[in-house]
Amino acid sequence: MNADDSRMPVSLVLRDLLVIALSIFLWQWSHALHDAGAASAMAVAIVAGLLLPVSAYFVHEWGHLSGALASGSRVHFPRNAVAVFLFRFDVDQNDRRQFLAMSVGGYVASLVVVALLLATLQLRYLADQIALTLTAIGVLATFILELPPFYKVWRGAPLPHGAAFVSERD
Repeated sequence: MNADDSRMPVSLVLRDLLVIALSIFLWQWSHALHDAGAASAMAVAIVAGLLLPVSAYFVHEWGHLSGALASGSRVHFPRNAVAVFLFRFDVDQNDRRQFLAMSVGGYVASLVVVALLLATLQLRYLADQIALTLTAIGVLATFILELPPFYKVWRGAPLPHGAAFVSERD
């Protein structure tokens, strides 16, 4: 780990804000095109339907980061905005309480986003159908990938290693 990777790159903030803004714009535009019977409605709906769950994933990751930072966790940021993970959690510098806080932050953010999507999506629109389907897959992935390690750590297991969990020894 570099000493300078603990500072959040502005490029990550800009990337996520841009994707979220673009997905909302395209989502609204896809509705307008659909209602107007425009030929391009399907293409815009597909892109919007794909971008909305990506935005939801970004919000989920920011929730994890918020939980980590609120608990005083040590995290490492990627050097560029192309990274899959918003940050990496330092398992050598953080404890069980910080891991649980980081995890819960992502779950809370996901609950808020899913509630918002369920309240605003209208299944008569293709973009909304795609977004809801992919969001459901994302929630399922969270249950499969994130809840078991959370439960194990909560029950006393050591912090996980790999993927977004790094160690000075890695």
